[in-house]
Amino acid sequence: MDQRGTERVWKVGELAAEAGLTVRTLHHYDRIGLVHPAERTGTGHRLYTASDVERLYQVLALRQLGLGLDQIADLLEGAVPMTQVLAAHRDYLAAQLAATRDLHALVAALTATAESRSDASTDHFLELIRRTVMVDDTIKEYFTEEQLTQLALRREKLGEQHIARAEADWAELIPKVDAAIAAGTDPTAPEAQRMAARWMALLDEFHGGDEGLRDSMYRMQAEESDRIESEFCGPSPAQIEFITAANAARE
Repeated sequence: MDQRGTERVWKVGELAAEAGLTVRTLHHYDRIGLVHPAERTGTGHRLYTASDVERLYQVLALRQLGLGLDQIADLLEGAVPMTQVLAAHRDYLAAQLAATRDLHALVAALTATAESRSDASTDHFLELIRRTVMVDDTIKEYFTEEQLTQLALRREKLGEQHIARAEADWAELIPKVDAAIAAGTDPTAPEAQRMAARWMALLDEFHGGDEGLRDSMYRMQAEESDRIESEFCGPSPAQIEFITAANAARE
């Protein structure tokens, strides 16, 4: 963090570290015009001011409330008062605290049951899974509660064996795409297009053709790609770029 006169400024890496975000996310927000750094160094590096930090908070708070980036951009064009964003965020967090308390009570009850009985009701565990998913902060940044319910119902309909096969397919497909990139495979090659077809089919199994789910999934991938790749062995930006090109050639 630097000091310019009496105003504090942050370089992009400094702000990312202090805010708990990735540099890629801040670059993405800048690129789409959502949070532009107020200043640049002589060499073109981004410098964020206190007003940029407030703007970033507004974006993150509104995203946590379930709004998409396009909706947030439109909303902030109308210069939403900070007091309004803070009040909405406060009410949202209050609801989250209530949900977390309910979840804690359910886990405590199941713990007591499991200690005395080995056949705890499956319905109880299904309820635990549902509530756990519903209070996951990262997921809720990208999917509405309605979408999460929709995903849970879709998972139940497909069945665990189908889900396991899909996960195994991903585990096999992603390294193949990585190997194709390393080998310099042309995305227009038949082999690349076959991989793209399987990739898109697996994505379709997730969102079921629902445009809202698809857009939420793509937004999460774009903004959380570092975490998805490192923690969950998900696709890298290079792999997605390769598949996008291959899919365009296929279509």
